[in-house]
Amino acid sequence: MSISIALTKGRLEKQTVAMLEESGYGIEKLKDKGRALVFPDTKKDIRYFLVKSNDCITYVEHGVADLGVVGKDTLLEGGKDYYEMLDLNIGKCKFILASLPEIDLLNKVGHIKIGTKYPNVARAYFNQKGMDVEIIKIDGSVELSPILGLCDGIVDIMETGTTLKENGLVVLDDVCPISVRVIVNKASFKMKRDEVMTIIEDLERIVKKHAEGNQ
Repeated sequence: MSISIALTKGRLEKQTVAMLEESGYGIEKLKDKGRALVFPDTKKDIRYFLVKSNDCITYVEHGVADLGVVGKDTLLEGGKDYYEMLDLNIGKCKFILASLPEIDLLNKVGHIKIGTKYPNVARAYFNQKGMDVEIIKIDGSVELSPILGLCDGIVDIMETGTTLKENGLVVLDDVCPISVRVIVNKASFKMKRDEVMTIIEDLERIVKKHAEGNQ
């Protein structure tokens, strides 16, 4: 049976394609793609298409894609009608809580305001701590919000921490780690189980190979 795989465009794309290539998949057209968004595998009965991260979940949930490759950050904010099958151990970073150094946010009494692009992640974090929080959704530069007094702190993704330092913010806590995951449509897992599991197992071998190489 033919399999469709939704790949997240951008920085995750190259790493995912490299893993597929290492697994022996025919991804030549993905490497030399021009403006195209849909690509056939040159060796297997697989079709790839490139989508934005949030749309990856949508395509998988609706069965247009049998599998999707997307960051855990997007999964934590998005829908849940899929199976999360594999951690590819790439695209690693983390959610952090940050603020200005003079704000003792975690010991602040009463109501606090948190700016974030990820309201579900932030809300879950503060609920665990039993803190009274107002989440303010920000789509642009989240670092601005405490500087300008809109928020007491932010929950955001951190890779290097350079942007935080440049804006005078400090990390107060790690919220949770993030990496790239493979998700599977629930119906596809039943109807195309063998084909789906072959892809999962091929990628899992590469994950283990890389892990052993880094030891």
